[in-house]
Amino acid sequence: MSLRVSVVGASGYVGGELLRLLLGHPQVEVAQATSGRNAGRFLYQVHPNLRGRTATQFVHPDRLEPCDLLFLALPHGEAARAIERYAGLAERIIDCSADFRLRDQAAYARWYGEPHPAPAWLGRFVYGLPEVSREQLRGARYASGVGCNATATNLALLPLVAAGLVDVTKPIVVEVKVGSSEGGATASESSHHPERAGAVRSFAPVGHRHTAEVEQVTGLANVHLSITSVELVRGALATGHLFAARAVSEKELWQAYRAFAREQPFVRIVKERQGIYRFPEPKILAGSNYADVGFALDEASGRVVSICAIDNLMKGAAGSAVQCMNLMCGFPETLGLEFPGLHPL
Repeated sequence: MSLRVSVVGASGYVGGELLRLLLGHPQVEVAQATSGRNAGRFLYQVHPNLRGRTATQFVHPDRLEPCDLLFLALPHGEAARAIERYAGLAERIIDCSADFRLRDQAAYARWYGEPHPAPAWLGRFVYGLPEVSREQLRGARYASGVGCNATATNLALLPLVAAGLVDVTKPIVVEVKVGSSEGGATASESSHHPERAGAVRSFAPVGHRHTAEVEQVTGLANVHLSITSVELVRGALATGHLFAARAVSEKELWQAYRAFAREQPFVRIVKERQGIYRFPEPKILAGSNYADVGFALDEASGRVVSICAIDNLMKGAAGSAVQCMNLMCGFPETLGLEFPGLHPL
């Protein structure tokens, strides 16, 4: 019997990606997709790539009915303020926002500038990055979203953290270049095409909120994110600069990355000696749930550059959410997520 799944806030980019994935998932039936401003319209009228895939119409959020699992793809704060209602409608919930990513109330207040609306629920959500929470997600009832910048950063750093190769006494700086879809489907002054086209805009050189997720996942207290908008629609590229805890060879780094990647069905190592795609490149990951990781070593200084590329709407949001669903519901982890990306694009 199919799992009956609904998507709340389904008219945004993440909601559209969830619908695309769920409509092709062999174990899922899409029950409802909610949107306040698009109620009554067909899904394909907002998400044109779904034309011919479904005759489902958006329903108003007030008409949401019980189902087996709810995906919440809502603006920040909305899921937390209505979590009791949603928990009464579904046995399982996957929230794609930032509302339940952090375990600590004080950290939430520090990074988001206000107390958490539902602090009692923080400990009930498993952090929704399977690469770090796989066993906790199996059979879980609630999973949080993941920040796209945090996901790219965490997957860049974790092979080195797991191997104990990071000098934690020195700052770790990660520059993340992101595409315009990170800003969401609602237009703003900064996303207006004449302002966005051709831009390389540093919009959060310090203090980005996703730093909190990196600290929580890696245990690093000396990590600093710097976020730059570039002329992409989809994609995030995290380039981490750190120093090794001891003298290390390239062979040891290969061993560390391979040890991490062999346990992760969606992590691929990209470090080639020739060709134009010698290191991770987000462009070729569009529509894919893969995370490509790579590295370079300056043996003279001990500096390691660790790189991760993802599609921010997929591995950074909807793809990881569906991966969580598979683990929570006992499906094969990769089911419905095998698309490798496109080239050329």
